[in-house]
Amino acid sequence: MQNFWKGALAAALLLTATASLPVQAADNSACGTDRNIDIAEMSWPSAAALAHIHATILAKGYGCNVEKVSGDTVPTSSSMFARGTPAIAPELWTSSIEKPWNEAVDQGKVVKLGDAITDGTLEGWFIPRYVHDAHPDLKTVADVVKHPELFPDPEDKTKGRLYSCPPGWTCEIATSALFDAYDMKSAGWNLFSPGSGGALDASIARAFLRKEPILFYYWGPTSILGKFDAVELDMGKADKAVYACNTNPDCDKPAGKTAYPSSAAIVGAAAWVKSDAPAVAEYFSHVGLTNDQISSLLVYGDENKADAAATADNFLRTQQDVWTKWVPADIAARIKATLT
Repeated sequence: MQNFWKGALAAALLLTATASLPVQAADNSACGTDRNIDIAEMSWPSAAALAHIHATILAKGYGCNVEKVSGDTVPTSSSMFARGTPAIAPELWTSSIEKPWNEAVDQGKVVKLGDAITDGTLEGWFIPRYVHDAHPDLKTVADVVKHPELFPDPEDKTKGRLYSCPPGWTCEIATSALFDAYDMKSAGWNLFSPGSGGALDASIARAFLRKEPILFYYWGPTSILGKFDAVELDMGKADKAVYACNTNPDCDKPAGKTAYPSSAAIVGAAAWVKSDAPAVAEYFSHVGLTNDQISSLLVYGDENKADAAATADNFLRTQQDVWTKWVPADIAARIKATLT
């Protein structure tokens, strides 16, 4: 995910090359261009894994000259606008750069080649499936708010506990506002800050492994939602105006009830890719994955302490029914022959 919770990086526009892949041909003609296809390897797990997956397919299948470069939402998109590089951002969350992105599209500097996450990104409040099965009436946030006794705070069992977002993330502000909007303190709830993303993950994992009740904020695609069977609570429709106020410290209106808006996660590209490398553009129009598919591929990395390259390799070896649909049969065969 694009780590929009942490805010924009104060990075310069320089993107540092981190790795190159061997090609299968002496030239780049299969890609329709003599230019390198540089792919942004973003800092969050799903985008990093996708960068390695696509780099491998383009290099070993199409014979492209491929280079992976480090990136993040703001510096990557800014460099695309200004210099036409990197060529591809395989999971670009445009919600935090909506205005400059749309302006750059209108100016013919960048294009959307497809959706990276076909069903949109995910944020919400969750409970374990086993809790929902025991209490099937718990379908909405409002339903759960009425029953703090079902989710006791380990430090004060007379209150319920909502596990919030780590400090400093935008979702912490949004979740705190929703806690107020539902008047949860008066209803007998405590809002708990986990301190870090790792601490939140550990709290969730501990509860699931012990079959304990837990109410928690989370987002997807992530390995946590791929590993544990969680039920998302209904929060109604997303109201962008309410959400914007909820997350703006200067907004003087009371906190309002709203679902978290889903953010678009696209395959963004420098405009020249579509005109100069049509085979690459065509490939990226087919590569969308669902939240569940991405969460599942991240489970391997989490359970095996694998880096993005190893996670991508596992996907290519074990999910051939998925990625072979993205490419012609001869290219799929060429890639399969290189997998160990």
